[in-house]
Amino acid sequence: TAQPRETGVCLQHLVQRQAAAAPEATAVIFGEERLSYGTLDARANQLAHTLIALGARPGANVGICLRPGPDMVIALLATVKAGCAYVPLDPAYPAERLAFMLQDAGIAVLISADDVAAQLPPTACPQLRLHADTAREQSTDAPQVHVGGEHLAYVIYTSGTTGRPKGAMIR
Repeated sequence: TAQPRETGVCLQHLVQRQAAAAPEATAVIFGEERLSYGTLDARANQLAHTLIALGARPGANVGICLRPGPDMVIALLATVKAGCAYVPLDPAYPAERLAFMLQDAGIAVLISADDVAAQLPPTACPQLRLHADTAREQSTDAPQVHVGGEHLAYVIYTSGTTGRPKGAMIR
């Protein structure tokens, strides 16, 4: 449906607004799994606080190497709530491509899960495994980070015609 879009409001603010208005409403459906807006927002806030504790600062790039599912949505939302840009890393990519992207993007923190961590090349940045590490002790309140339209949302890598990955930054 076509609806006017509010300008100057970021994705994380729209989710937070919906979580406050209708916390039990379904936000994510993946197979048989469902997440409400309240749960999505709370878990993303907890993960955002964890990212910040690991050194992710506004303007930094956070690598996300997860299989599609609710955890990926939580990780994406948490990354932008921390003021960072997410860099999607496909677990099916060859290790050499992943290593190049990790280094080229200057990843501050890498989010993965136990089922893909073994496929990742060695990296010096902090790694957060969603199923092994927990953010449950973190606050469910939104982090106090200024995030606006001037911040990058994500960096996507394409191969183009050369076969060598090139990053494109999206606001």
